[in-house]
Amino acid sequence: MNLAESFRIAIRALGANKVRSALTMLGVIIGVAAVILLVSIGTGVQSQITGQIAGLGSNLLFVLPGKVGGGNGGPGAGAGKKFSLDDVSYLQTKLGSGNLVIPELAGAADLRLHNQTMNGQIAASNENVADAALGTLSSGRWYARGEVVGASRVAIIGSNVRDTLFPGQDPLGSALDINGQSFRVIGVLEKKGGGLGGSQDNIVAIPITTAQQLLGSTDISELLVRVADPNQIDAVKSLTEIAMRPRFNDQFTVFTQAQTLSLLGTILGTLTAMLAGLASISLLVGGIGIMNIMLVSVSERTREIGIRKAVGARTYDILSQFVIEAIVLSVLGGTIGILVGAGGSWALSSFVATKVTFWAVALAFLFSAGVGVFFGVYPAWRASRLDPITALRYE
Repeated sequence: MNLAESFRIAIRALGANKVRSALTMLGVIIGVAAVILLVSIGTGVQSQITGQIAGLGSNLLFVLPGKVGGGNGGPGAGAGKKFSLDDVSYLQTKLGSGNLVIPELAGAADLRLHNQTMNGQIAASNENVADAALGTLSSGRWYARGEVVGASRVAIIGSNVRDTLFPGQDPLGSALDINGQSFRVIGVLEKKGGGLGGSQDNIVAIPITTAQQLLGSTDISELLVRVADPNQIDAVKSLTEIAMRPRFNDQFTVFTQAQTLSLLGTILGTLTAMLAGLASISLLVGGIGIMNIMLVSVSERTREIGIRKAVGARTYDILSQFVIEAIVLSVLGGTIGILVGAGGSWALSSFVATKVTFWAVALAFLFSAGVGVFFGVYPAWRASRLDPITALRYE
């Protein structure tokens, strides 16, 4: 009996128990769909975030409190002192006026307009806010130095804030309640999309002095340094490290854009691989289900196996038939799982960045086929080893 005939017999046997075959494939379908869906989300978010950082320009340095890497933990690890506005002035003097030092302070924002409320995020900086990587304005203006010095209650809002609290209206000049305080809207940002900390369109940009009063903190989350000449990025990085070392005793970290992209790529890649690994567990469960059903099938068809052996079927013929049945179950389940996963990824693309990659589809499909082979061999081996006389007597 050739492989084509074994395949035809396998299809006929599976077709005779359609409901049982469908339920057996369900584990593989869920496993493959979960792998593709989770990997597409991880890859999509990674692509979006790295694209946003790459789009900020190659002349940006990120200065974080705490020592990152070298076994010292993450940002803030071991840091006994946070950045302050005095540190911003000090570093600006050391780097010269051509290079812009931009402090950043983040915090939660409770936004309210009349009876409408929403959660947002404060993104505060100084008069160099236009270079603070917040995006570009769709209308209005940035706040000025005088408004930073005077801790004015002015705000630039993201596009989601406008659409939620000011639907169909021009928010410029309107009052907006932020954490219980009234602010005047002076600008609106263009739509940017999601990010690690949620939507980048839910932010409200306010002067950093105002944010310190509002949040009750003088600490600064991080510093951005916009280097005047991109060719001098390494020199300015070294100068920043030399200037900050005496004040912070090496408990700070300076990243270039390339280093930030590399670090984020490593973190997000590891996270994506971990999600794919967790989803793969359901594939193993599906494989165990295939083996269980195949063992039941062998028991139910013992007399059939005995008859086939009695009329000349070889051990290899019985073995290949049952292995092919297991492979058909897993491959068909894997194919449906790919369609379900790709469809789910497309459906979620309106809410979160997703990207279905060829390697994820190929990996999920090959893994599902491998599961079919691995868990189908043992039942097939048991079927092929049956003694024809004993099998014919089986009731």
